[in-house]
Amino acid sequence: MDLTTLRVFLTVVEEGSFSKASEKLLRTQPAVSLAVQRLESELGEKLIDRSRRELLLTDAGEVALDYARRFESLRQQFSNSLEELRDLAAGRLTIGANESSALYLLQHLRAFRKQYPKVQVRIQRSRSSRIPEQLLTGQLEIGVISYEPGHRQIVSRVIYTDHLAFILSPLHPLAPRRSVSIRELGLETFIAHNVVSPYRQVVLRKFQEHRVPLNMDVEMPTIETIRKLVQRNEGVTFLPRMCVDQEIQQGSLCEIEVPELKDVKREIRVVYPRQRHLSRAAQAFLELVQGTENG
Repeated sequence: MDLTTLRVFLTVVEEGSFSKASEKLLRTQPAVSLAVQRLESELGEKLIDRSRRELLLTDAGEVALDYARRFESLRQQFSNSLEELRDLAAGRLTIGANESSALYLLQHLRAFRKQYPKVQVRIQRSRSSRIPEQLLTGQLEIGVISYEPGHRQIVSRVIYTDHLAFILSPLHPLAPRRSVSIRELGLETFIAHNVVSPYRQVVLRKFQEHRVPLNMDVEMPTIETIRKLVQRNEGVTFLPRMCVDQEIQQGSLCEIEVPELKDVKREIRVVYPRQRHLSRAAQAFLELVQGTENG
């Protein structure tokens, strides 16, 4: 099997079209199409359903995609290994993280880049729930998540412990308080993060247990938009403390304790495949973050 045609097929799927794949590969669209046809002929299976306008894989295409990703992961590992033989400071590191976990990584990335300036570092924004799968398929080398993945093929280590904070504007009537009961929050407008997470479920369950209505009248896709709305006193929210630490120190946001939720901890974990060989760049990054936590 010609691995080049398999890589062309992978690019077509990842880019979502033959035209975009041809631009990325710096090849003509007919050449890209011919390469995929040649792969289909060699395998004896149709990989792409061409009766639809959007790109749709057949069952055989899904299987081919899985193996194409594995081959590409092996190719990248091979390339990284050769680079590291020539120059131990070279290489690439891809880390998967969601928005809030990426914020935690900033301090470590600065330290890592200072120590290994020639290593290319890419933070790939991913849904936290998908990171374990992406590690196992080779799309990521390391991930940062806030839950125990519960998979025997994945190593998980706690590197930081955070907590969920009740956040509001300094202009809010509750701002002068040091604490507030959950029963006093039934009339508040909560600005929620519309991403499913274990901690969202914890908050929902706590309000249900105390029979307090949770009015999530506004839902936003990013933590940044939630922060801005709360700063403008458009509502209140629960966010990871590390995501609002700077704003609290500057006085543009306030944190008030909710006793019923004060024990909701948020563990930041670094995760990576148990069996796969990690690049030297990945090993160095793990040593850095774990050393910081131990220190």
